[in-house]
Amino acid sequence: MTGPERDPHTTDDPTDRPVEQPVGEQHTTGQPRRSGLRNPERAVRGLGAGTLSLEALVLLLAIQPIRVVGGDLGGAAIGAVVALAVAAVVLAGMMRRSWAWNAGTVLQGLLLLGGLLHWSLLGLGIIFALVWAYALHVRRVILG
Repeated sequence: MTGPERDPHTTDDPTDRPVEQPVGEQHTTGQPRRSGLRNPERAVRGLGAGTLSLEALVLLLAIQPIRVVGGDLGGAAIGAVVALAVAAVVLAGMMRRSWAWNAGTVLQGLLLLGGLLHWSLLGLGIIFALVWAYALHVRRVILG
């Protein structure tokens, strides 16, 4: 023979092989998971905390450019931005609590209202409201 030696008792039928389950496809209760994540709750909490942390960082870093480029950003507006950033950091640390997601949504609304103090805060509010809406969508898809 010119080709590799084959055992005459084997077949090429793929249905003869046992079907293996992909890793992580079932819970111990036997019900299939909606995602392939080991701990979906933790992953979703991390998404929410990361979103809020990024928002706090952007708010704090935006103070000086808004003052220089945007014009009048008074003490009240700076205080509001710092308060929103602190609230975002606190909420990022409390994502284990179920109410933290609702509080994060309220925080996005407050940032949108910050647009009354300066137009650039409205722009940041729109951007982060969209990011937060996406995080809520991902949470709903993963956790059901």
